Amino acid sequence: MNISSIIVKVKPEDYDNAFSSLEESGICDVHFGDKDKGVIIITIEGESSEEEVAKLAQIQDMPMILDAQMHMSYCEDEIEKMSDYIEFKNTVDELNKDKKAEEIKSSWDMIKRK
Repeated sequence: MNISSIIVKVKPEDYDNAFSSLEESGICDVHFGDKDKGVIIITIEGESSEEEVAKLAQIQDMPMILDAQMHMSYCEDEIEKMSDYIEFKNTVDELNKDKKAEEIKSSWDMIKRK
């Protein structure tokens, strides 16, 4: 499952109608916005990135929408792929827990020494 946040831009005078249209569309969840700035924050969900892109295109094509751009995306598959890295990072953090910050060596230290 993929979940993405989208920033939608509308004219302030179209805000109420655009907000309602987005809520009624069934394409997204509308969370909040700023009428004076003409900004609405929504999220979309999809089984694949292709489904999300199709939903984004539908939103971009709606009347009164000046712009709609994906801001952040979350994919469950990516979390599973990162689990080994997260486990490694936690191990490194545990090894360094009793050290002062200046005692911990990083790859940046190696770059500076070259």
